[in-house]
Amino acid sequence: MLKSLNNKSVTYVGYTKDLSKRIKLHNSGKGAKFTRGRKWKLIYKEKYSTKNQAISREYYIKNNRILRKTIKNTKK
Repeated sequence: MLKSLNNKSVTYVGYTKDLSKRIKLHNSGKGAKFTRGRKWKLIYKEKYSTKNQAISREYYIKNNRILRKTIKNTKK
């Protein structure tokens, strides 16, 4: 999970094989449309052995606002 460094911080959840490359991509403004124009820092990560497991967990975290808020507020 990424957290924006703006005054009004927001979170972004996604999966990738290369985390550092993905963060650099987002911070350069070339990532997902939602991430453009913001600077990001990593606040939470999980590792899975299959793509299907990662996608399933990504979906769960994206749709669980309480979990996202808890992670966001504990990872300052």
